[in-house]
Amino acid sequence: MRTGPTAPRPARAGKHGETRRAGVPRRTEPRAAAPAAPAASAAASALAAPAVLRVSTYNIHKGVLRDFLGLRRVPRIHELRSRLHELGSDLIFLQEVQGMHKRYARRFEQWPSEPQDVFLAHSPTLEKSFQTAYGRNASYLHGHHGNALLSRYPIVGLENRDISDHALEKRGLLHCTVRIDSVDVHCFVVHLGLLAGSRERQLGALIEWVSREVDAHAPLIIAGDFNDWRNQLSDRLCREIGVVEVFDAARPRAELMQRAAYFVRDVLPGIDVPAAARPRVPRMVRTARTFPALVPWFRMDRIYQRGFHVGNVRVLRGLEWARLSDHSPLVADLELIHPSV
Repeated sequence: MRTGPTAPRPARAGKHGETRRAGVPRRTEPRAAAPAAPAASAAASALAAPAVLRVSTYNIHKGVLRDFLGLRRVPRIHELRSRLHELGSDLIFLQEVQGMHKRYARRFEQWPSEPQDVFLAHSPTLEKSFQTAYGRNASYLHGHHGNALLSRYPIVGLENRDISDHALEKRGLLHCTVRIDSVDVHCFVVHLGLLAGSRERQLGALIEWVSREVDAHAPLIIAGDFNDWRNQLSDRLCREIGVVEVFDAARPRAELMQRAAYFVRDVLPGIDVPAAARPRVPRMVRTARTFPALVPWFRMDRIYQRGFHVGNVRVLRGLEWARLSDHSPLVADLELIHPSV
């Protein structure tokens, strides 16, 4: 795993609800905090200030994509960096990040000399940078890749866990604690397996980790590539740890409908209501279509949150994004709900 400071070179260590516009959404700026009373401490004033975060998740396909005819691989990492910095995101959850690839370094003249998370952390003008955290998932003779988090706020803790279900498909969960206005926000970068059984077990590992080690009232963001094209995991995740998917939350009355669904599923059986008398409840959680990027159809990528108000949500699509990766990125504006002081 690797983290980096805010200095220009981060240091290394060991179908529904989405807006169809392809451009970058307008930024909702944080509201200014009200002036504190003379007796109030600076810490209390900072705690009371709301923070609006722009959160993105993107499977970047290791920064390399085949050309239109599928005949040769073309590096896209430089253009990808420029587009990521245009988003104005505060937190970027990345999957398939290349930590090292010796063959690409020899083959492509413009291949970055540093790990991709470090390279992506610097804006092309070097005016801004992110802190970085990297969790290695898969290692091979010529390199390794994994998940990464880019953050404009301090990363004060991180842990990477191997959740691989078999030797042919290496997967991991990266947990970072990000400090925002004196509040610790728990961020999990997720990339689940291709097999349904693997995803179920890996989701169980994620739920157990969150339940054991993250306070039930702590702000939480879980984002990444779930490979859950049949949308079989959302309901369990939302029920067991109290998160809400951002595109589902953007639908009118989504939360009320979800609560009603859980009542029918979980409460009525407990009071001996006959199965025939219970209304049939459809799967309620609706997520965005992100794959393949050229014509998004499958619901692969997600942003789940707890402890935030959900603002604008977008799927970024169009040829300008389809030429960078096989997935479309998701963007959501989240307003942190601070605990009362």
